[in-house]
Amino acid sequence: MSPVFPMLTVLTMFYYMCLRRRARTATRGDMINSHRTLASTSRTSPHSAEVVQYAKEVVDFSSHYGSENSMSYTMWNLAGIPNVFPSSGDFTQTAVFRTYGTWWDKCPSASLPFRRTPSSFQSQDYVELTFEQQVYPTAVHVLETYHPGAVIRILACSANPYSPNPPAEVRWETLWSERPTKVNASQARQFKPFIKQINFPTNLIRLEVNSSLLDYYTELDAVVLHGTKDKALLSLKTSLVDMNDVEGDDYEDKDDCGMDGLNKKFSSAALGDGPNNGYFDKLPYELIQLILNHLSLPDLCRLAQTCRLLHQHCYDPLQYIHLNLQPYWAKLDDTSLEFLQARCALVQWLNLSWTGNRGSISVSGFSRFLKVCGSELVRLELSCSHFLNETCLEVISEMCPNLQDLNLSSCDKLPPQAFGHIAKLCSLKRLILYRTKVEQTALLSILNFCAELRHLSLGSCVMIEDYDVIASMIGAKCKKLRTLDLWRCKNITENGIAELASGCVLLEELDLGWCPTLQSSTGCFARLARQLPNLQKLFLTANRSVCDTDLEELASNCSRLQQLDILGTRMVSPASLRKLLESCKDLSLLDVSFCSQIDNRAVLELNASFPKVFIKKSFTQ
Repeated sequence: MSPVFPMLTVLTMFYYMCLRRRARTATRGDMINSHRTLASTSRTSPHSAEVVQYAKEVVDFSSHYGSENSMSYTMWNLAGIPNVFPSSGDFTQTAVFRTYGTWWDKCPSASLPFRRTPSSFQSQDYVELTFEQQVYPTAVHVLETYHPGAVIRILACSANPYSPNPPAEVRWETLWSERPTKVNASQARQFKPFIKQINFPTNLIRLEVNSSLLDYYTELDAVVLHGTKDKALLSLKTSLVDMNDVEGDDYEDKDDCGMDGLNKKFSSAALGDGPNNGYFDKLPYELIQLILNHLSLPDLCRLAQTCRLLHQHCYDPLQYIHLNLQPYWAKLDDTSLEFLQARCALVQWLNLSWTGNRGSISVSGFSRFLKVCGSELVRLELSCSHFLNETCLEVISEMCPNLQDLNLSSCDKLPPQAFGHIAKLCSLKRLILYRTKVEQTALLSILNFCAELRHLSLGSCVMIEDYDVIASMIGAKCKKLRTLDLWRCKNITENGIAELASGCVLLEELDLGWCPTLQSSTGCFARLARQLPNLQKLFLTANRSVCDTDLEELASNCSRLQQLDILGTRMVSPASLRKLLESCKDLSLLDVSFCSQIDNRAVLELNASFPKVFIKKSFTQ
């Protein structure tokens, strides 16, 4: 054989490796241009016309501003044709997530972040939408009507929610992603990111958002999916470039984008004896452990497959004291948990939020994991984990005797009878039940036995019949309570507030937003101010009766106040606001949106006098 041919082969391989390296190390601008090139050179069959469709249903979401029993400001408004677009402004017919900005990270109820969370994972909320027809996506357009810029990631799923047969495999693929960026405009826009092509049709799209850089709530009106029934073909010019190489998600594997790829990292490869380990043999064990603490979870699992020394370090249970699996929700399954099980005997913080949906984690797989790894657990995050059932909560109550922190936010598929098992966790200090179906009997039992509670969230718990009874029990049993979320409690009255204020004098945070049965004329807000001097955050959102007297009581008694929301009141004057700002030196957030007596001029004057305070004023459209 001529020596020319081996040389050509080597050069070809070298050129291909350079292409891959360039794709991996390209700047974001290069990646976007690459996407544009791919889009411009793709072609479809002449018989494959583009299908344009609006979302048919909203099938899952992590939070929303609205009530569970109405359509105002709820995620369900994303289904169907636009209600508002192209108009701009605050409209009840749009979809609004519950939080924005960094205020929720600065209040007393905020929890500490997990170590080893990839910096590229910035998602805070999500919503999943189904469409009538499965298509190969060519574009996804998001119609934003107020404070745009929250969407940071768009994904497509291979599973068809309308298929009568369960899928053999559920695969998620990222169509587009970007880190949070500031959009210096609050007006409506049609967001049209350049998406990558995928090799399966989809009718299930997921938007993930980060609202931390926003000055107010983002509002979404509709989502439009463009696609073709037949798969688009790439021209030869671009077919050598692996589309996974231009993916912008650092926490997603570039070569193995499914669950098998993640499980390869978690599994242990056979290791040879090999020679010595160089200078690593001379380093103290603790120093190597400290170095490895800076690795992400997939990198730690990769490193375990290099040599026996590092395998020993990477399998040390002390490396898994904090285990955050939420960034890998799309790939995590029973096999992943089984691979990790041997390393997690000492895990204290475990985050499984968003994981396991559509059958990827089973009740038996979760139970097996907790039976091995639950004894030392102190914190367990299970937000939006829809695989949970009563058996899972029973296993948690039995296997996690030291649990102090349990988050079941938006686990709205848990049956009401399941929550009774939480009462066995007598060491609980933080319990998040936002948007769950917990019933009054189970909750009373929890409050009776969990007297160590410091943080309790009962926002949007629609199955509770009488919030006055709950407030009375909280006041009687939870003397150490620091934060309480009663967002959208439908029937709490001044009687419940009186019991609460007299029993929980250590309260630092109280959310009574959208509680229509509370009236300032009963003196309930003035009583709160006088009996809760440690208040740092108070939300009285959409209570029309809040008046100058209430603000004067806050100014006189709650000097530590940092966040106050009185959106929608008609009874507060600029003079009382000034008195409050003068007394509460730590105040950083003051929401007076839609307060009829506070005009734009008054806000400008207050901003000039108190520049350190973020004073939010929105007007009706």
